[in-house]
Amino acid sequence: MDSHSHVFLGEDHEHAEKRTWWVIWLCGAMMVLEIVGGLIFGSIALVADGLHMTTHAGALLLAALAYRYARRHATDPGFSFGTGKLGDLAGFTSAIVLAMISLLIAWEAVGRLLVPTPILFDEAIPIAGLGLVVNIASAWLLSGGDHHHHGHGHGHGHGHEHAHNDRHAVDLAGDRLTVEIHEDGVPPRFRIATALPPDALTLETIRPDGTRQPFTLTDAGGFLESVEEIPEPHAFAVSLRHGAASASVRFQEHSHDSTHRDNNMRAAVVHVIADAAVSVLVIVGLLLARTFGWLWMDPAAGLVGSVVIASWAYGLVRDTGRILLDMNPDAHLTERLRQEIETNGDRLTDLHVWRLGPGHLAAVLSVATRQPLRAEDYHRRLRRFSTLSHITVEVHSL
Repeated sequence: MDSHSHVFLGEDHEHAEKRTWWVIWLCGAMMVLEIVGGLIFGSIALVADGLHMTTHAGALLLAALAYRYARRHATDPGFSFGTGKLGDLAGFTSAIVLAMISLLIAWEAVGRLLVPTPILFDEAIPIAGLGLVVNIASAWLLSGGDHHHHGHGHGHGHGHEHAHNDRHAVDLAGDRLTVEIHEDGVPPRFRIATALPPDALTLETIRPDGTRQPFTLTDAGGFLESVEEIPEPHAFAVSLRHGAASASVRFQEHSHDSTHRDNNMRAAVVHVIADAAVSVLVIVGLLLARTFGWLWMDPAAGLVGSVVIASWAYGLVRDTGRILLDMNPDAHLTERLRQEIETNGDRLTDLHVWRLGPGHLAAVLSVATRQPLRAEDYHRRLRRFSTLSHITVEVHSL
């Protein structure tokens, strides 16, 4: 992406918007069906579930409108860094709504525990089952183009551009080797799990531009390790040779889910999954209450559901809040940027990294150098970091 472009929407933005509208229409149709059917057949429970569906559809409507607004105003110069974070704002708002819903469910459950009320099992169980089917269909539609939205709400605050340990298994002359890039708190080096001595194995990287680099291996106690550090980026083929036998594996830069995560879609999926989880708990509670006469099981299931929803809401608030406050989304990437700039004796005097939208990060760097370099020279060196969509560099002479 051009460094002057301020369109920082996720790759799946338009498809995500369409899928959200499809689910809104599905929930809307179910809402009307339940309310009208309840009024015709005199079912208060059916009307109540239909009204509950309005909160569900309202949360999804918020997500859909956020997608539409972000898309239509993506090139509006009034947004200094684009509209990529609008989805995070919508996700934060949805998380607050989820937290309120969990409190309402808990309040109702506690009330029913203290003052048990009669339950119309033959009416309530089919309604809960119907709600579960709708939620499953909604979750399937929403996740149709993105298989990484799990709705669990657990934030991964590490946001690494690639995994700390990228492993590949290799068969070489009948020996099974495991090759990995190890960099957990240390400079990146190759590690090879093998019984071969270090002088019996050769390792060489071949980069896309044809550049080759051999690595010296040493016995590190239980595995072989390269003496040399691995330069960035970690995208290359590794050629291994043992005598006349050879094999190769390919390493790629991997983006961590938190960098590319669409929190607007995540919030929509969490709403659907939360409703489905509550439906399952309600069905189990109702069946046990009807079978054994345990009327307390229904509100108990509601309490469990409220705790689960609250935990998902907390995860959403935490993760979207970090983005809205421009907290560093990827400490590992920041350290890699520092290493890249300071390899030739330059000194990084200031560095800020923040997220602009799904898959898009921004960085502001201030570099002190004794070399006759311009900002453009540093821009070229940083192009290898694929998630950096907007870079500003200041150069000062030492």
